[in-house]
Amino acid sequence: MTPDLMEAGAERLQKALDVVNTGLTESGGRSAGYGRVHTPGEVDTTHGRILYLEDVHVSFDGFKAINGLSLDIAPGELRCIIGPNGAGKTTMMDIITGKTRPDKGQVFFGSTIDLLRYREAEIAALGIGRKFQKPTVFEQLSVFENLELALATDKRVRHSMVFTLTGEEKDRLGEVLQTIHLTDSAARLAGNLSHGQKQWLEIGMLLMQDPKLLLLDEPVAGMTDEETERTAQLFLSLKGKHSLMVVEHDMSFIRTISEKVTVLCDGSVLAEGTLDEVQADERVIEVYLGR
Repeated sequence: MTPDLMEAGAERLQKALDVVNTGLTESGGRSAGYGRVHTPGEVDTTHGRILYLEDVHVSFDGFKAINGLSLDIAPGELRCIIGPNGAGKTTMMDIITGKTRPDKGQVFFGSTIDLLRYREAEIAALGIGRKFQKPTVFEQLSVFENLELALATDKRVRHSMVFTLTGEEKDRLGEVLQTIHLTDSAARLAGNLSHGQKQWLEIGMLLMQDPKLLLLDEPVAGMTDEETERTAQLFLSLKGKHSLMVVEHDMSFIRTISEKVTVLCDGSVLAEGTLDEVQADERVIEVYLGR
């Protein structure tokens, strides 16, 4: 264990002892994470936030891709992120998922998991799933087989050769098929699905991992109007069960699903609020929506 980890652990222990001895928490007696036993690796949302970024900075060859970015997301929230090209939306997702390391700042999953201490695969295992704009599925396998492969199980070769689904796993798979509107297509090859159906299948593959937070990059790009409408229904059905961060340019789609919208520009938050509020903001009109 590194010295900084030992120091941080000692600080947490002392705070916990202070709670026991005084009955007070950091919040002046209100319920807080230090007031209860916490399981290592568990996402602690006691403070009402599942994702927290503070004063994050990233530069690439002198270009400030992320410049003092601070935002947070509540458990079960569906947050939409909009902004012009180059605003830092993709880089922000790269930071959250461990693909890019910031030069400065804090990134926490819940109140105790410092994401900057983990690698990409470890962050995925913690419960953060990411879907890129272009769907990535195994086209030579059936829809069912894609979901089966995505199960959070032992992927070692010996185990895979004798792997059979349990009754609980079959129920889970059936539930996900229904959620992503592909129950009737379970036996179809993934390569024969429409673009929208491939997007749903990839989302289903993420759901098989039971993520607590989903990052979705332009999920309705290239979809038909009907597919876009069904995707909106899908996201609304996931809201509350999972936290979702949706990066999108389709304003009609955003209006259908959003309660709170964050506008990024030049690597930081330009505005936040309902879609109507940010669309009426002169700064947002100037840099993104146009007149």
